[in-house]
Amino acid sequence: MRNFGTRMPDIEWPTLMLAILIYAGWIALTALHAQVPRPLLIVLGGWLVAWQGSLQHETIHGHPTGITWVDGAIGFAPLSLWLPYRLYRRSHLAHHGAKVITDPRHDPESRYRLSRTGALGASLQSSVIGQMIFGPALSIGRFLVAETRRAVRDPAAVARDWVPHLIGVAALLWWLDHVGLSLATYALAFVYPGTALTMLRSYAEHRADLTSPGRAAIVERGGLFAVLYLNNNLHAAHHERPRLAWYRLPAYHRRHRDRFVVQGAPVYRGYGEIIRRFAFRSHDDIVHPNARAQSA
Repeated sequence: MRNFGTRMPDIEWPTLMLAILIYAGWIALTALHAQVPRPLLIVLGGWLVAWQGSLQHETIHGHPTGITWVDGAIGFAPLSLWLPYRLYRRSHLAHHGAKVITDPRHDPESRYRLSRTGALGASLQSSVIGQMIFGPALSIGRFLVAETRRAVRDPAAVARDWVPHLIGVAALLWWLDHVGLSLATYALAFVYPGTALTMLRSYAEHRADLTSPGRAAIVERGGLFAVLYLNNNLHAAHHERPRLAWYRLPAYHRRHRDRFVVQGAPVYRGYGEIIRRFAFRSHDDIVHPNARAQSA
């Protein structure tokens, strides 16, 4: 959090304007859903939910004001229904602060596992197609089971995380009822495709090996996905400068690209390459290399 004293904060207007666009678009789309063809509703609804997830990511890193409670208020709205903002913020900051990024013993956002025991779900998510088709249901299911177990161990902590979220969800459900959009349609046309789009971004953004705590990838030509992901496709640059605003990342990436490549960042030409290469095969072994080495 920045120390402003009596000064007004330096507002990052592109991010603030983006937030207005996302929320206004969501309100308009939900209100007018009956006039929108179902395929277009799925495309636009999924886009807006994933786009808000990218906005939440920005607010977690101190944008657009650097005032924690203001940024949190901008990112709080539970458009995805299932992920409390407080939990996402805590998990993501722990990911950036992890001693060994990608190792699930240190990194709460790691896609890797420590063994193959019970790894059927992870295997279903090992390819891009599996990640996008099965990933949302499996990941949300695992998350809710883990939160249920945490509620048994520490109900007060879970209540602090979930009560504000559930109040927000109740307000969102009131709005959906007001505009006549059923929860089932919202889940299938907004939440599921939005989560799938987010999982496309995260699919290959890290690759672990034993010579580095974690390799953050570069997707050079993000195209429309760069807009959707707010340039988080330039993931090596983001990990080096996590407090850098999304619209400043491309210039920083261009200045340091050669160094990122020398340091071992995986490079993909675009998301089309990722889909072609990994549509039906795994991006990496689901077991983390440290665990592989220990079991060898």
